[in-house]
Amino acid sequence: MEISDAKKVLEQVKDKMSKAVEYLDNELATYRVGKANPSIFSGISIEYYGTPTPLAQVASITVPDARTMIIQPWEKSLIQQIEKAIMAANLGFTPQNNGETIRIQVPPLTEERRKDLVKKAKNEGETARISLRNARRDGVDLLKKYQKEGLSEDVVKDTEALIQKELDVYSKKVEEILSVKEKEIMTV
Repeated sequence: MEISDAKKVLEQVKDKMSKAVEYLDNELATYRVGKANPSIFSGISIEYYGTPTPLAQVASITVPDARTMIIQPWEKSLIQQIEKAIMAANLGFTPQNNGETIRIQVPPLTEERRKDLVKKAKNEGETARISLRNARRDGVDLLKKYQKEGLSEDVVKDTEALIQKELDVYSKKVEEILSVKEKEIMTV
């Protein structure tokens, strides 16, 4: 066992931690926070020539102002399907279709809904923290295994300290992301 093995472990841990933070960021981007944001449609798929296709791949989604979104399907025949999919997704708004485009008015969030979203965001944050701790645990376990195979104790201890530093850095990022999202959600 060599120092390079310890470095690989550290890199794997960093990679897992950055993916956990990235996932949290992407997940929170889909939250509807009272203003128009096309990413809330990221989970919606439309049956397109027999294949479930993400909405963004069959239509353009524009945001002319803070409370309005316009969905322009590439093919007019998809309007009904898109409308049904939006209704089925239960996002909290009703699409209005004029035959060519679908207009969506984004209603302001109620205080109760805002609090629910903050709670949901905090749960996502906790899931991200658990992923970070799991990545640290996996890295430390692997180092201990390498130590049994001949990696020096000093290298193991130093790498464990580096892994802990990474955990601290990524935990701080999670806190920052949650803090920004909470402010965004609670701003009327």
